[in-house]
Amino acid sequence: MSSTVLGVGEGVFVVASVWIAALVFGMMLLRASGSAKLGVIPIFLLALTITLVLVFFPRSPETATTFKEIEIVDTLFIGRYVLLAVVSVVFLLVFFMLLPFHFLEPVYAKALRTN
Repeated sequence: MSSTVLGVGEGVFVVASVWIAALVFGMMLLRASGSAKLGVIPIFLLALTITLVLVFFPRSPETATTFKEIEIVDTLFIGRYVLLAVVSVVFLLVFFMLLPFHFLEPVYAKALRTN
């Protein structure tokens, strides 16, 4: 982290400025009349999308690495997901095959008087 202000990076300021701009535009659109008030929804979703992209896809790592890290490769990645898919399909099939038994179970009427 080469450029920090008060211990935080420039990404925090970018996210803050995005939300401040969204808040200003949202307040201006809420003062409008008619269907222009609904413009707040896309503004909010756009600010949320920009924030999520900046958080989940950073430009650089948080700490600078000076050595080559050992890369662990999962060789059973595809097999594990195929097994998970097969188990999920079997679970859904069994669930939807047992569901009619639950709905078709007879419900008997109870007597009004037991005298």
